[in-house]
Amino acid sequence: MDSSLKNKFDSIIFDLDGTLWDSTNNVALAWQAALKEVDYIDELMTQERVRSITGMTYDSIFDKLFPDLDAAQRAEVQALCGKHELEILHTRGGELYPGLDETLAYLSKNYKLFIVSNCQSGYIEVFFKISQMEHCFMGHQCYGTKGNPKAENIKDIVNDHNLQAPVYVGDTMGDYDSATKAGVPFIFADYGFGKVDEDQVATISGLDELVDLL
Repeated sequence: MDSSLKNKFDSIIFDLDGTLWDSTNNVALAWQAALKEVDYIDELMTQERVRSITGMTYDSIFDKLFPDLDAAQRAEVQALCGKHELEILHTRGGELYPGLDETLAYLSKNYKLFIVSNCQSGYIEVFFKISQMEHCFMGHQCYGTKGNPKAENIKDIVNDHNLQAPVYVGDTMGDYDSATKAGVPFIFADYGFGKVDEDQVATISGLDELVDLL
């Protein structure tokens, strides 16, 4: 690992899906249950479809998945999917990536930790419930809170907590673009859902690699 990043940052802002856990299998099950409650959609919601839109804002997800629905139908489907999603995740959660507990416990001793995600309101709280790692984080922000894009939410975290040297860890080009727009360096988690081949400051293939990197 490149030791040049040690002592370079004072805080770490994490993406959630594809970075700290993978909930796509249970989200697909939840959304499929939601689709059965309406009579104007006859489609199969698969884990692959969910993964294809992971990282997008919650509104944009349903615009892309169901472009032929009118606004009222799309809003109904989105609300149903959101409801079923939180219900199933409260019970089943997502797949926590290996080394999550040990890595976050170690990093929280030396860095201020945060989460910024494009998820709906309540989703990060479910992650905290399942992982039991809320105590490691000083704050979080999501798309569902204000409806703002991820870059603006990253800026909010930086400004609200007076962060002087943050770094963002994520797994998609959307994460990279958002961090860059917010003026925050980016670490690419290549075990997630996307591909990034830009000028990230580092690439990790597992969460535990952050221990040696930072």
